[in-house]
Amino acid sequence: MRLLDETGKQVGVVDLSEALKRAQDVELDLVEIAPEAKPPVAKIIDYKKFQYLEERKQKEARKHTKEAELKEVRVSPFIGDHDLEVALKKVRKFLGEGDMVKISVVFKGRQMRHTEFGPQLQERILTLIAGIGERDRDSRWEGRRFVSIVKPTKEAQQKAQQEKKDKEKQNEKAQNNSKQKTRNAKPKVEEEKSKEPVKQAV
Repeated sequence: MRLLDETGKQVGVVDLSEALKRAQDVELDLVEIAPEAKPPVAKIIDYKKFQYLEERKQKEARKHTKEAELKEVRVSPFIGDHDLEVALKKVRKFLGEGDMVKISVVFKGRQMRHTEFGPQLQERILTLIAGIGERDRDSRWEGRRFVSIVKPTKEAQQKAQQEKKDKEKQNEKAQNNSKQKTRNAKPKVEEEKSKEPVKQAV
């Protein structure tokens, strides 16, 4: 990858381990800023600051699009099958509701020695959700996380919109039925009152 240091100066083309070591030496994070480039471009940066700026960009972008939220699902690079299925249910649920999902493979401590598991797990997840979710942009490193942004497919978006309309119709129908029952109940009460025998004074 092509590396930029914390000042923005170009270091040159280095391997991942050297780039990570340089970031650790200055107590900062390694973030891939141009994964589509050949070779990919990464920069040593304060990840929290980078994340804040990314969130601001996403908020601005959402103002000009439909009101979709960006949900996040975090997984370990060595996640078991059961836990993975639980995570996938969350991803499918969010996509089914029309939201975008940020899938983060989070590395801790010595797990960084096996960074190859990040891309492998992301590809596995993307294969398992094929049909309802697709990659919105290239996966990339954000500090100790390998991240993919996934959006609902057109088919999934249409299904979510139709389900929302159906739910609104059902709610409207239920409210109308409730109002009708209330109206029908009033005359019955009045009728019952009119049937009560009139008590005559003795």
